[in-house]
Amino acid sequence: MVKGYHFMGTGYGYGKVILFNEHFVVYGIPAIASAIDKKTIAEVKRCDGSESFIIHDNREATPGYKEEKLEQQRESVERIKKAMGIDECIEIWLHGDLRAASGIGASAASCAAIARAIADEFGMELSDERINEIAYEGEKAYHGNPSGIDNTCATFGGLVWFVKGKGMERIKIGEPVEIVMGDTGLVANTKKAVEGVRERKEKYKEKYERIFNEAEKLAYEARKAITEMNWEKVGELMNKNHELLQEIEVSCKELDLLVEIAREHGAYGAKMTGGGLGGYMVALTPGKELQEKVAKAIEKEGFYALRTRIGI
Repeated sequence: MVKGYHFMGTGYGYGKVILFNEHFVVYGIPAIASAIDKKTIAEVKRCDGSESFIIHDNREATPGYKEEKLEQQRESVERIKKAMGIDECIEIWLHGDLRAASGIGASAASCAAIARAIADEFGMELSDERINEIAYEGEKAYHGNPSGIDNTCATFGGLVWFVKGKGMERIKIGEPVEIVMGDTGLVANTKKAVEGVRERKEKYKEKYERIFNEAEKLAYEARKAITEMNWEKVGELMNKNHELLQEIEVSCKELDLLVEIAREHGAYGAKMTGGGLGGYMVALTPGKELQEKVAKAIEKEGFYALRTRIGI
């Protein structure tokens, strides 16, 4: 090491896709999610200054995303620092190949990356479990009452079965499988979407009870199909899950359009993913050829298509 030169602390966090039961997961219904093979990288170094931190956000992003999330990002960094007992000024750089957008776990990926980079910079030996707890604290700035699913995927990677308050279990599959994620280009407000569901759930008790029961049953069927790598069945269940999400009013016309395009071009199944009301949809496209066909169809309609894999 060159005398007087200080290498920066670095850390990473994976992006994620929720395959089943976003929103329902908030109420204790099992959800299935996976890390994807794209991540956010954070670099951190101590700095002199009266500010708590300086941040350089160099991530590629959906237009308007970083501006709209700026206040939440600032609160998030403060929460992370507090959880880690860091008082001094730090300078943070964010980059990586995960494009910042709604519905892909961008905020959680940055929280896990920043927590790991701070730990690295300050010589803290922290377990992944502890990094996950810190990332969850950071996520509160973005989601109010986060389910914990995003930060869990961001920290650990892999495919997970997640039940709020009970933590996660790994789901093992033989090999990663291709998916396409289509971006509506709309920056979604997850807090607002979650609050809307809560209000309607109180108002239409019977209707929502039926939908939530169906979502729970579907989760167990999906877990079985995934472990058997029965992708036709998984796709069919994704389509059904999208219908349930439409019924609780968290989809939107842009998401529905992307879902339709993907299905028309051979996707095994497609649904919105994440908070909804914008953000991303996900299409199951096993094999490079099908993945490319669906991605091109989405791009042809003027949307951004992300080619990635689950179960990494």
